[in-house]
Amino acid sequence: MRTRLASTMAYILAGSMLLAVVAAAQDTYQPKFKGDPARSDSENVALGYMRTVIRTQSKYHRTNGKYASSLAQLVHVGSFTRRMTETDRGDYTVSFRRKGDGYELALTPKQLNADHRSFFAREDGVIHADETKAADEDSPKVQ
Repeated sequence: MRTRLASTMAYILAGSMLLAVVAAAQDTYQPKFKGDPARSDSENVALGYMRTVIRTQSKYHRTNGKYASSLAQLVHVGSFTRRMTETDRGDYTVSFRRKGDGYELALTPKQLNADHRSFFAREDGVIHADETKAADEDSPKVQ
């Protein structure tokens, strides 16, 4: 009976250790494509949103000769939907404004840390990131 109890306990311990390893592996971000600059799933979603806005603004500019002055003007241009005009994007908040002949787009995380950097882009399409403050045009470029 004692050996049976010992082997049962060994199986339980081994199973618990396996679950701990699997749980730890799930916390590590898995890149979605080669060269993925995101550090977390939240960043991946934020960067995807930024790329969509930048691409949509480019298309809007080609069609209208100017950039849209609001996110609402981008609805139904390319793949931009009405739902994408919402400024609450889960872990991030969107800030969009027209600046001169261009625009500025910023995504600020609700919790700023190494896995939730802030992002910034202008009409040149270059995305900048910063993990210590709100990103701006002087922040490092996202690779």
